[in-house]
Amino acid sequence: MDEDLLSKPFRPLPIRAMNAIGRGLARVGLVPISLDEDDLLAAASKSAGLSDFGPDSFRPGLSKLLESLEADGRLSLFGRFFARRQLLELLTHRLELADWRKRRPEIADVEIRRPLFILGLPRTGTTLLYGLLAEDPANRAPLSWEIDQPSPPAETATYETDPRIESTQARFEQVKSLAPGFQTIHPIGALMPQECIVPTASEFMSLRFQMVFDVERYDTWLLEQDMRPTYAHHRRFLQHMQSRHACERWILKSPGHLGPIDVLFETYPDAMVVQTHRDPIRVIPSVAHLEYTMRLVSSDQVDPARVGRQMLAVWSKLLEQGMAARDRHPEREERILDLSMREVVGNPIACVEKIYRHFELELSDEARARMQRYLAEHPKDEFGTHRYSLEAFGLEEDAVNAAFKGYRERFDVAPEPFATRPADD
Repeated sequence: MDEDLLSKPFRPLPIRAMNAIGRGLARVGLVPISLDEDDLLAAASKSAGLSDFGPDSFRPGLSKLLESLEADGRLSLFGRFFARRQLLELLTHRLELADWRKRRPEIADVEIRRPLFILGLPRTGTTLLYGLLAEDPANRAPLSWEIDQPSPPAETATYETDPRIESTQARFEQVKSLAPGFQTIHPIGALMPQECIVPTASEFMSLRFQMVFDVERYDTWLLEQDMRPTYAHHRRFLQHMQSRHACERWILKSPGHLGPIDVLFETYPDAMVVQTHRDPIRVIPSVAHLEYTMRLVSSDQVDPARVGRQMLAVWSKLLEQGMAARDRHPEREERILDLSMREVVGNPIACVEKIYRHFELELSDEARARMQRYLAEHPKDEFGTHRYSLEAFGLEEDAVNAAFKGYRERFDVAPEPFATRPADD
């Protein structure tokens, strides 16, 4: 296994001491940080001073997630603290969104018109495309700060000066310090467009959790669930954000949309979809490296081969589900535009023009100029070079090719075989 490509656990002294205490307590059967469901619900209610979590559709996901954290997570003591903090924040989001909507029922009438969704496997050019499209003043991408701290919803007058921008950025700086190298693989920032896996996390039906924790049982369960309640929550979240800062059109992104694309269209009947494609032989080890790096924050026992196997299972399943959904509804194909990563990276502006032509949208001179400036200000290796390999995650080329054979043939995906050295992105 190519150990040289894998990040080593970074532990500031206070965290090392905390985890050492946790190991000592575990040997005598003590667990000092609770991940009990009832305790979490009570703590969130007490902290927010609220009791209505909205629809109960989130409960099965929360229960399964907690079960998987305990059974699969191999959490250090800091990992338990990290998990509890995230879970309490998500439960607080639900309480605050439900309360805000209860006091302002007119939010239910907010219209979401022709949202444009970007979906594709991770590491397929979606982040570049998302950043470009967000430069068009006619488009609005949800920014990290307004999703991470959604209540009260952002207001137009203070959208660029809201104090939550600074506090969210400070939180991201903490994450960067805990997971050195993460920014190279997947840049984060308070003012950067955020993915839909974050708002769906407060429904506890999201791929977000696998990014930071080993939750294999939860992931397996999630892939078999009816996602309609999740997309209903997603719509409520968009209405909440749009209620005090209107927009002409949302642009949204998540690889999690790949499988339940039929539910996406049921929820947003006038949606426009762009799906990006790349050889999974490059995608799987790259995303495995991303998740391995983040999981080191919460566990001292992260097995790279286990991560590689999980990524192979999750993403092949999502693609199979998505292809089946598209086969069931050929009438929707004209509302889906397929792009290769080579197109996106090779000529980003031409890809944007292709999207606008396909969906009969107007690309203004201002939008074009802003997009060109974005490209100049964000070169390919802005945050460094990301190196990865199949071997580092116990993966074999033949096994990956076999798992994605149908996908590669369906979309005529160009092969990107590994050279004799690890790949760079």
